[in-house]
Amino acid sequence: MRLEELSPEVVAIIVDIEGTVSDGAFTRDVLIPYAEDHLGPWARHNAERPDVAEALAALAQAAGEPAVDVPRLIELAEFGLAERDSGPVAALCHLLWRDAYQAFELAGHVYDDAVAALQAWADDHRTLFTYSNAPSEAQRLLFAYSEFGDISGLFSGFFDRRLGAKKNADSYTAIARTLGENPGSLLFISDNGGELDAAGQAGLQTCWIARDDQTREKAEAQQAHQSVVSFSEIELL
Repeated sequence: MRLEELSPEVVAIIVDIEGTVSDGAFTRDVLIPYAEDHLGPWARHNAERPDVAEALAALAQAAGEPAVDVPRLIELAEFGLAERDSGPVAALCHLLWRDAYQAFELAGHVYDDAVAALQAWADDHRTLFTYSNAPSEAQRLLFAYSEFGDISGLFSGFFDRRLGAKKNADSYTAIARTLGENPGSLLFISDNGGELDAAGQAGLQTCWIARDDQTREKAEAQQAHQSVVSFSEIELL
């Protein structure tokens, strides 16, 4: 697929992560099970480490139990993980995963076609960014410890939910403003139609990456965005 009819030339590319450059099931099938198996013992072993102690204290405050001991905090953390808590437990999990990445017990999943395209675009002096629901530091870790080695240097920045909701057009307007670029010179690539709609409303160029049959059916039914099966099909002017 060539983006021939789109103007001006793409100067910067923003990519979604889950389902786009990385398997959408990576968090569910790899990161969460790792946390379920290791969070308790890891927290117990590292409870006095300053960053872990700070995260545990935040968990205690959030639970309304500021004076509890470490065993109770670990119990709260494991319960929060089971409930998919997105606050202090997520901060603890991030520290756990960072340690696991650095110990090479985890490797971030990235599709090979995505790596090849991103590298080619970087070599062509296109500026690359991500925009994901995951915190920016988690995004950086995924790429720094990927199955292909450290590819975090391909990106000039990592946008996350602090910028705004991904299905809100104002978020993409904010990205363009932050980058100092005309929205029409930016390309947003995602596997989510709602996100692409929002980016399109903000004036960005869009590309729907539809890796599976269900996503392809959605893309073909909507026909609001050009769609591809893999990054290898995208040719930029």
